[in-house]
Amino acid sequence: MMEGLHNHLAHIAPFDAEPVVYFTVVVAGRRPVLACPDAHEVLRGVWERSAPQNGWWVGDYLLMPDHVHFFARAGRIADPMKRWVQMWKSVSARNLLRRFAGKSPFWQEDYFDRYLRTEETYSEKWFYVEANPVRAGLVARPEDWPFRGRIHDLRF
Repeated sequence: MMEGLHNHLAHIAPFDAEPVVYFTVVVAGRRPVLACPDAHEVLRGVWERSAPQNGWWVGDYLLMPDHVHFFARAGRIADPMKRWVQMWKSVSARNLLRRFAGKSPFWQEDYFDRYLRTEETYSEKWFYVEANPVRAGLVARPEDWPFRGRIHDLRF
């Protein structure tokens, strides 16, 4: 988690009917533009606003150069998942294209999602995700990768 951003993490209660969703979203053309402070700031900001604005709580996340992995859970009153993903992709794309003077589209149209129903599957998936920068040869240890964090503690 980025130091100094938050002194505490917001917690949400477990929802029996609302599993955690694991997402992978890829940059169009697999352009390596996400592993930088600007992209980290934009995406984290959009996801921090998602809970109060859209009912989606983002937990752990990790930005790789050309894709992002994150975990989220819908609150009791939340936008449908497809609409929420379209919203944050649209908002982040506008901001990132402006910062990078890039060309549209920013994100690939589709995304990967998988429901996780237990703390064990969440932990297993996060262990795999946080090792991505090591497997890619970007850092020696997962905790050395600066483009990762946690916004909310998604309790089971």
